[in-house]
Amino acid sequence: MEWITLTIDGRTVTVPKGTTVLEACRMNDIKIPTLCHDPELTPAGSCRLCVVEIEGMRNLPPSCVTQATQGMVVSTHNKKVREARKTILELLVANHPLDCMTCQKMGDCSLAEYAYEYEVTGSVFQGEKRQLPLDDSNPFILRDPNKCILCGKCVRVCEEIQGKSVLDFSFRGFNTQVGPAFNVPYSESECVFCGSCVAVCPVGALTEKEMKGKGRPWEVEKVQTTCPFCGTGCNFDLNVKDGKVIGVTSNPEAPVNGRHLCVKGRFGIDMVHSPNRITEPLIKKDGEFVPASWDEALDLVASKLGAAKDNYGADAIAILSSARCTNEENFLMQKLARAVIGTNNIDHCART
Repeated sequence: MEWITLTIDGRTVTVPKGTTVLEACRMNDIKIPTLCHDPELTPAGSCRLCVVEIEGMRNLPPSCVTQATQGMVVSTHNKKVREARKTILELLVANHPLDCMTCQKMGDCSLAEYAYEYEVTGSVFQGEKRQLPLDDSNPFILRDPNKCILCGKCVRVCEEIQGKSVLDFSFRGFNTQVGPAFNVPYSESECVFCGSCVAVCPVGALTEKEMKGKGRPWEVEKVQTTCPFCGTGCNFDLNVKDGKVIGVTSNPEAPVNGRHLCVKGRFGIDMVHSPNRITEPLIKKDGEFVPASWDEALDLVASKLGAAKDNYGADAIAILSSARCTNEENFLMQKLARAVIGTNNIDHCART
């Protein structure tokens, strides 16, 4: 691998050749604001918030699409750069609804975070506000085009990660929108409801419908767990408030899936608090199921299996496993069948 050396804010750093200025900064814990950039997606350079000053260049280039070169001298937070970023934010806020107090995204909104950091109030430019209808046709995703900042992250994640290409830009100028082809509602598009667009949206344009009004990010405890819907082992964060799961958000640190989930993993968690859910072992006594402790239930199962094996042989027992378990749990189940009970009669519902 070929390496290059450059200077960032007076620091000499070494990075692999082909690294962008933004990547070089983040490799060295130098913070640069971004709204359209995502490390998993193709760089777009559309929001321009990541501009930096590079010695020898007349303009301020966006660092996310500017490759670092040998001997480059970069300034990331001088007065000129900060004023440029503040102006960009003022222009964004000029057309953006300022209903932060009631916005579901507040506390997890990149635009609000940067506006606070750069002391943007929305008073410099008085732009026209969009008055577009909300799209709540999708059973899981609420789309508010008035809050969209046209960063394009949802477009790219749908095309590059999911391979669906449901979303794209339409119209021109101030009337530009992001949505399905012909601007049809989500429910009439080819959307598979994976929610990846929600995961990458930096503002309140795309939010989880079921979580609306149920809790602010700072009120929610995030508990990382494994998705129970199949054996892939995807991880996500349960959003818990007052001891109750109010929704799921993806975790970029998840080792299997990163931020990406299917519709069941992201939106199918309402079964947790279903009144029909069985939450404790039941044992049939006198023809009726009654609650029992785990020790009592497991002892009963072990005794029944042991008696069947003693009376009829190990091959009289068969075990059916589930695709809703993890791969590790299914592995343990077949070990139980083969090593403990002594039978190869084990099958899996996903085989069919």
